[in-house]
Amino acid sequence: MLARLIDFSLRQRALVLLAALALALAGAWAYVHLPIDAFPDISPTQVKVILKVAGMTPEEVEQRVSTPVEQELLGLPHKTIVRSVSKYGISDVTVDFSEGTDVYWARQQVSERLTGIQRDLPATAEGGLAPITTPLGEMFMFTVDGESYSLAERRRVLDWVIRPALRTVAGVADVNALGGVVRGYEVIPDPARLRARGVTLDQLRQALDANNRNDGAGRLDRGEEHWVVRVEGGVRGLDDLRAVVIVPARNGQAAATVGDVATVRLGEATRNGAVSRDGQGEAVQGLVLGLRGVDARSLVDAVQARLDELEPRLPKGMSIQVFYNRGELVSRAAGTVVRALVEASVLVVVILYLFLGGVRAALVVAATLPLSMLATFLLMRYVGLTANLMSLGGLAIALGMLVDASVVVVENIETALAHSQEDASSAKSVDRFGLIRDAVSAVSAPMLAGVSIIAIVFLPLLTLQGLEGKLFAPVALTIVLALSASVLIAFTVVPALASLLLRSHASDAPWLMRKLSGGFAWLQAWSLAHRRTVFGIALATLAGAAALYLSVGKTFMPTMDEGDLIVQLQKSPSISLTASLDMDQRVQQALLEGVPEIRSIVARTGSDDLGLDPMGLNETDTFLVLKPRAEWRGSKEDIADAIRRVMEGFPGLIYGFTQPIEMRVSEMLTGSRGDVAIKIFGADLAKIDAAAQAIAARMRTVSGASEVIAPSNSGVQYLQVVLNRAALGQSGFSGDALQAQLRALIEGDRIGIVPEGMVRTPLLLRGGTTLRQSPEGLASLLVTAPDGTTWPLTSLATLSPQDGPVRIDHEDGARFAVVQVNVEGRDLASFVSEARASVTADPALKDLRIVWGGQFENQQRAAARLALVVPVALSAIFVLLVLTFRSMRQALLVIANIPFALVGGMAALRISGEYLSVPASVGFIALLGIAVLNGVVLVSHFNALLVSGMELTQAVRQGVRDRLRPVLMTACITALGMVPLLLATGPGSEIQRPLAVVVAGGLLSSTALTLLLLPLLFERFGVARSAREVQK
Repeated sequence: MLARLIDFSLRQRALVLLAALALALAGAWAYVHLPIDAFPDISPTQVKVILKVAGMTPEEVEQRVSTPVEQELLGLPHKTIVRSVSKYGISDVTVDFSEGTDVYWARQQVSERLTGIQRDLPATAEGGLAPITTPLGEMFMFTVDGESYSLAERRRVLDWVIRPALRTVAGVADVNALGGVVRGYEVIPDPARLRARGVTLDQLRQALDANNRNDGAGRLDRGEEHWVVRVEGGVRGLDDLRAVVIVPARNGQAAATVGDVATVRLGEATRNGAVSRDGQGEAVQGLVLGLRGVDARSLVDAVQARLDELEPRLPKGMSIQVFYNRGELVSRAAGTVVRALVEASVLVVVILYLFLGGVRAALVVAATLPLSMLATFLLMRYVGLTANLMSLGGLAIALGMLVDASVVVVENIETALAHSQEDASSAKSVDRFGLIRDAVSAVSAPMLAGVSIIAIVFLPLLTLQGLEGKLFAPVALTIVLALSASVLIAFTVVPALASLLLRSHASDAPWLMRKLSGGFAWLQAWSLAHRRTVFGIALATLAGAAALYLSVGKTFMPTMDEGDLIVQLQKSPSISLTASLDMDQRVQQALLEGVPEIRSIVARTGSDDLGLDPMGLNETDTFLVLKPRAEWRGSKEDIADAIRRVMEGFPGLIYGFTQPIEMRVSEMLTGSRGDVAIKIFGADLAKIDAAAQAIAARMRTVSGASEVIAPSNSGVQYLQVVLNRAALGQSGFSGDALQAQLRALIEGDRIGIVPEGMVRTPLLLRGGTTLRQSPEGLASLLVTAPDGTTWPLTSLATLSPQDGPVRIDHEDGARFAVVQVNVEGRDLASFVSEARASVTADPALKDLRIVWGGQFENQQRAAARLALVVPVALSAIFVLLVLTFRSMRQALLVIANIPFALVGGMAALRISGEYLSVPASVGFIALLGIAVLNGVVLVSHFNALLVSGMELTQAVRQGVRDRLRPVLMTACITALGMVPLLLATGPGSEIQRPLAVVVAGGLLSSTALTLLLLPLLFERFGVARSAREVQK
């Protein structure tokens, strides 16, 4: 079949070249239209349930909301884990589903279960499923600025002008609002005036609820027309609200209106969070969430275009300032890899020219490079891959391999044409076609076997699970697609081009090959004369590689520098929002003064509007916008050190460093942030909190721990109101009625909405600010019973201050506390090993279940999966080699070459100081393929020479010299293709570097051993003794 394909390509040259041109144009179109992102979509199928229950403490939220919802969701099909966070006034339950589960099906399952338990939840619970976004959906962040406008006015523009406009942009899931003040109509009852008019709080609530609706009464006919009857019963302003009658006039007593018993004013809804900027006060922030699987760059462009269109329509003096744009990271990350691809392509063309010695031969091979890449883009578009750091990185790795098949084909054609010149047999064009056909056919089978082997080598990456699977499956898939395209081009386009461009010439080797051949001849002679020494050196390097493996640090993934920094702050659990904001602003002022590399700071404290990130008032994410790298005094690590020095001026403030995407990836995969997340499970909150503090203290003593975050879960001041059953019964109060009255006075009740054009303003019933700002005032509070009598609260309940939890975390229904550790200057595996030993040494922790997670968990899973799958891939390769050579002995010889190829990779890792991570493992997998490919090229040629009747020793020596050029070219092209990745500095270069280090280092040892060791092994073991005797 291959012979027929090659023959067709030569006979129909014009058709083949036209098809190649069409393929190039289609590939260019596919590249322009490929969705681009920084990362592949690494989020699992995840559904969030967010329920808000105003005024409820974490324990009540856990018992009445989170636990019932969790228990219902634990039995879902294809569910992998259920996590929940219960905090003041909010329950956040997250369900992860197994890979491949349709997100819409998953949402429907969760929604059905949620509907089933709705009646068991508190009547005040509101919310439901979160938007269809992923934790990585935070694409675009901006603030609404305007010095002459209040926070309420800016928030109103964000909620009712900007948010509706942005939600119409294709790909936007929602727009989250943070900070500012939500304006509301406040009705503040006066207890004395209520008592004087004999009005209860419940009557006031009912009157407000029953007098705030516009409705329609139907149609009236009038002659040939009809009139629609509209009844305006809704509130039309403050005066209208004051005029609402609660109790009608009777027995000569005037009617009691809202204005008689309460203060009515424009106020603000309860704030659960705030945003501050540059230490200069509060700000209003918008956060655009992208739909799952959306093209990040086009979404960001569309959002920016919509904002540019909106800006002239904003109130005069109000502007939108963008401070985070995922598109910038996407462009920089894609730019890093695209630049490396271009630089590597130039290097490849130079190497081709030097090795092939002629511009024509170099051009034939070089032409296949862009063609293979464009064909790959077309295939990527077809299979649904996005152009991201990992898939484009796969293409960069495959760059050298893309020209492998073409190099071998062109080199064989060149050799055949040179020999034909010597035989003076190139007179006729027909002979020339036959010559090229035979030359291509001679190497087609081993080349196809070699490329198939490389494809099989990368298949284990497609079986990886979790984060590493989603990151590296695109790498493997891109390489397999690129290789498939390149081998097809090598057997069709290359012969057609070669027949047009290559000329018969004398067999003079190029200058570079003459020099290399001379040096190699000496090396070969020495190795043949010192066989034992060569074997000894090989075994010694193997032992050295094993020793290096034990000493090289092991980690999951190098941290990608996203360009932006986030400093996470944790304060005292009982801190108020005002005090928390004051602390944030002092920190911001100190950072701007002490770290000149920071251009701007935007910090968010507490929860967001949608509840997607329910932080407490004591938690702040401080987003640092850095100046361009050219204006930095040193590296990013120097900036972090400068920040640490500034933070030393704030004792008691716990802080840690992260980045926008890194933070969300950690949370998404393990439910907590950090390189190592130590989870302590138990039923007693106080006990697991104490254990977390003990473990955190031990972690701080382990070398490599840069930040240990274990905020105390106690310390929130609770004012416990314990109801007296007998007194309640005597007063006529029910427990629910008293709780509802207290909630209305303290937290406030949302009675309804007052429509004002497109704006919907909440109507709130709540107590005065003096009561909310003075816990002592509660002791003297008078409450009104349903019959209108008043009772002191202290006569119905006992009030006592207590400490309580900040939050309660669950995983699969069990309570746990977490200690978050970031590791620097040390590999994860050895850190966790030492940390585990330290924790095990504490007898007080023996009876608790402790789980080690975070990035470490991912590393362990990836290592276990590779240990299982790589041997399976090697077995598949062995079977393919047996089928290719029809000899188990020769297949074993090529497989035996693999360990020696890994020697250089291990040494390169050690010298460069890189850790053995998942990217480095991918590098070793690539090396394994290249080593096998070179072995196949050599052994196939040895067999061809033996078949032609050459004696074994002569065949081996001649065979190595014949294949010296393609083997060296492959090695040099692949190694030089890695150089731009080694030297790259943009986002994502940290992930590509270990891979490039391994491949570049491994190619040195692999090529040396292929050319020197494999011939000796083949001569000794490659042919059965009986066959050798026959030859003699």
